[in-house]
Formats: sequence, structure tokens, C-alpha cells
Amino acid sequence: MKGVLLINLGSPDSPNPKDVKRYLGEFLMDERVIDVPKWLRTFLVKGIILNTRPKKSAKAYQKIWWDEGSPLIIISERFQEKVQARAKVPVALGMRYGSMSIKKGLQELHDKGVDDVLVVPLYPHYAMSSTETVIEKTKEDQKKHFPNMDLTILPSFYKHPDYIRVLSEKIKTHLEGVDYDHILFSYHGIPERHIRKSDPTKSHCKIDGSCCNTPSKAHEYCYRHQCFETTKEVAKYLDLPGGKYSDSFQSRLGGDPWLKPYTDKEFERFPEEGKKNLVVITPAFVSDCLETLEEIAMEGEEEFKEAGGEHYKHIPCLNDDDSWVKVMTRWINEWSVTSKEEVTA
Repeated sequence: MKGVLLINLGSPDSPNPKDVKRYLGEFLMDERVIDVPKWLRTFLVKGIILNTRPKKSAKAYQKIWWDEGSPLIIISERFQEKVQARAKVPVALGMRYGSMSIKKGLQELHDKGVDDVLVVPLYPHYAMSSTETVIEKTKEDQKKHFPNMDLTILPSFYKHPDYIRVLSEKIKTHLEGVDYDHILFSYHGIPERHIRKSDPTKSHCKIDGSCCNTPSKAHEYCYRHQCFETTKEVAKYLDLPGGKYSDSFQSRLGGDPWLKPYTDKEFERFPEEGKKNLVVITPAFVSDCLETLEEIAMEGEEEFKEAGGEHYKHIPCLNDDDSWVKVMTRWINEWSVTSKEEVTA
């Protein structure tokens, strides 16, 4: 029997410092998030970060927390419920971190008799700290607790025509009547070393002006290339004028080089260049969360206007939009009638 497990990032159980600390501990101790030797990761996370960051992060979560709970969790649950109503097979929801675990999602499917699972990492772009850690954790839980269960992984959909269409149409709707100087595509940042580590050729990714535009099998795992491709496809769909849009990367942590340009630096730069009416979209996320609701929608607007910006508009993620639900349901239903031999082929 077939079934589907949708997997998103996760969230603390509440915005109080104790729950945030527990969540951050699990998240930051992931070897694919902070990819340094375990002794050093333990020192950094448990010795430094968890003694200072939880209170600050808790305040940020408190600013965006809904009466029903975590926005990311609530939106993901609404999305799962809508997809389940249209899908031909059972659809469960799990989170990479937090109490709504991947194991619980697999258990829910197992209890319904499912032994053939389509794993859907709810990340459009591949990165070792998002898609890869979801895949590896799911495989680990499957082997340990559900050895007779088969897994199929939905590939990254960063330039799938369906995804580009629904993302572009969402942007188009929010641009109606808006007189903007610039559109910023702000993607979640990752350390530059993650790009090189994910390069199967070990030589293609230079993080320069050419490698992302030079065809290579490395692009299957290159987060930077995939982000740029999403922007190109959306710009093409919407026929955006050249010079009226650009990419940036947000949410950096620590002092190591991360993908550039940095979003917060762009907020400071744009008004100096006369770009005072800004629209921001966050295509690395399909569900609004702390990084979109607090960092971009709130802090971003404040930073932009302090730098001299005048009008600022943040476009929400796809969330549980019916158009996005229909796309995911179609992907699921198409998979549900595909034989294992066809999937393998």
C-alpha cells in the first residue's frame, strides 16, 4: 500500500526559552547543519550558543506566534489536510526537528498499512542542511523501525514548471497595483563550504560568476545554482525587466563566509541607489516561518526603511494556497499509479 510523508523543518513546542533551547539544541547539533567535528560542534552549541541564543530566539518566536501555535506547524497541517482531501493515498506529516517527528509520521502511515512511501521534503532546493538531512534521517528511522517499508524521494522541484507557475502567479497577484523599484528574491543562506561539500565532482563549484551557468552534474546538488535557476524561471514567466530584480541570501550564522550577497546588506544598499519601493519574496520556503515572518516581514522592513526606503512589501509563501495544494496532489496521485519498475527506471 502506498502513502506519502510530507516533511518540513519543524518548530519549538512553544515560544518560551526552555522549549526554544530544546529545539535549537536538536537543530544545531545536526552534523549537516553545523558540519564541524562533533567535539567542536558540541562546544559551540552546548557551550556557547545554547547559553545565549534561546532567549533572543524566543523573543523572535513570540513576535510571530499564532493563537493556534507555531505558524510553520499550523500552515503545514492545513496544507497536509487539504492535500489529503484530494489525494488517492494516505498523506502524513512529519518534521525534521521537534516533537512532530519523522518517526511519528512514518508510524502513522505504517499503522494504516502503508509499506511504500513517497518522501516529500518541503524544500524546493537541495542543500545538505535541508533536503539531505531530511532524506538521511528518514532512511535512518525507516531502517531502524520500519525495515519492510520502501522509500521513494521526491526530487527537488526548484524549476519544475508546476512550481514555477504557482510561485509566479502568487507573485503576480501581489504585484497588482504595486509601483515597485525592485524585487528581491531572498533565499535562505548556507555556508559556502556546503556548496563545495555537496559537489559530486569535487571541482566544479567555484562560487564565482560562471560555475552556476556552466552545465554540470554538480547542479543536481548545488543549492546556489538552483536558487538562481528559480529566479530566472520566475523572471521569465513574469517577463520581469532586467535590472528590476536580484537574488540575496539571508539568515547567516557565525563568522564563516556564507552565500552572498547578504539580504540585510541589500536592504541597506537599495535606498542609496534610489530603489526605495521594494518587494521581497522568499522562494526557499514553501511555508511562512520565523525566517519569513520575523526576519523578512518585520526586521527586513525596519532595516530597509531605516536605510531610507519608503515602501516595503513582503509576499507570503505558497503556504496552503489551493493552487499549490493542487500541484502537490497531482504529483502524489501521478506517483501513486506508477509501478516500482517505472520509478526505478
